[in-house]
Amino acid sequence: MKGLAILGSTGSIGTNVLRIVDAFPDRFGVVGLAAGRNVERLAEQVARHRPRVVSVADEDSLGQLGRLVDLSGVTTRVGVGGMVEVATHGDADMAVAAAVGAVGLVPTYRALEAGKDVALANKETLVMAGELMLARAAETGARLLPIDSEHCALHQCLDGRGPDEVRRLLLTASGGPFRNRPRETFDRITREEALAHPTWKMGPKITIDSATMMNKGLEVIEARWLFGVSPDRIQVVIHPQSVIHSMVEFVDGTVLAQVSVTDMRVPIQYALSYPERWDAAIGGMDFSKAMHLELGPPDLARFPCLGHAYRALELGGTAAAALNAANEVAVAAFLEDRAPFAAIPQTIQEVLEADAHPAARTLEDVTEADRRARERAREVLARRGGARTRPGAPAPLSL
Repeated sequence: MKGLAILGSTGSIGTNVLRIVDAFPDRFGVVGLAAGRNVERLAEQVARHRPRVVSVADEDSLGQLGRLVDLSGVTTRVGVGGMVEVATHGDADMAVAAAVGAVGLVPTYRALEAGKDVALANKETLVMAGELMLARAAETGARLLPIDSEHCALHQCLDGRGPDEVRRLLLTASGGPFRNRPRETFDRITREEALAHPTWKMGPKITIDSATMMNKGLEVIEARWLFGVSPDRIQVVIHPQSVIHSMVEFVDGTVLAQVSVTDMRVPIQYALSYPERWDAAIGGMDFSKAMHLELGPPDLARFPCLGHAYRALELGGTAAAALNAANEVAVAAFLEDRAPFAAIPQTIQEVLEADAHPAARTLEDVTEADRRARERAREVLARRGGARTRPGAPAPLSL
């Protein structure tokens, strides 16, 4: 039985991970659960799976959790330190990194340091510190298995083949809700419009990233580290139907595509069961019906965040960490009605070009870059009238 430590257990990925656990109760045991402030859902998970250790955002959340569920026999922790304890628990064989944003960086790194396999949905981890993560995994023999549908698709298409056999990695993108919206109206985009994703049901931060196409930019950076392919060989393709999850073009001109229903349980189960494939009660593709699939290039003028991600790779050093931090701050401001939609790419660009980005030799270098970029992003937003902070706004990282 494989012991799982799940970071971000109450989010959309975390809840689907637990659906897979429920489908294979003889194959998985839940060792640890880490969540933020959604204590009601966490209480249900603790009651059902009885983990050995549980972590929440803060002491207030822990108090609420204790009033909702019996915590006898469960070790309880708070904050990033608590997430680290969940991720590195001695009985955990695999850490599922499903927490959203930079908060997942340190726990994921510590899990790899402890030799734990990591099923990775937290793309920010590799965006901020890809080289450090891959080096640590190589040292300890830990495996990084992607849960993102696009990277899981690439992993399956590559099937162990190295970057020297690859001409291009082709990441597909739905284009989000504003694929055809006139650019001159982007300043009037509302929170509700941006959260109405046409294909996937996700948490608010990831959904906004999809609307700006920053999610695809982050995935480009993640793919660069996961698969060792240079940025000029990673291409984004707009595919509104979200049936083809990604493609690999090999040096002989052959293109392999991974196709499946749009259900996150498919890539999650692949990562949890790898290298085996298990039968699952998940519907397959219906090829008895006519199917129309569109493929086309992204509009970088409409979605400048995608270009900013390539620029961060060009700048190197801690630029990608700065990109991620600025994005988190700007997205939070938009979700709290403190900044317009168009301020997100504008803030990111200003932060990215404002400072030098030294090499990231240690995790401390990355967290310091994150801190500086958040400060700069708040200064940029303040000039636009979005300087107020509110509960739940992303905070600097701590080790």
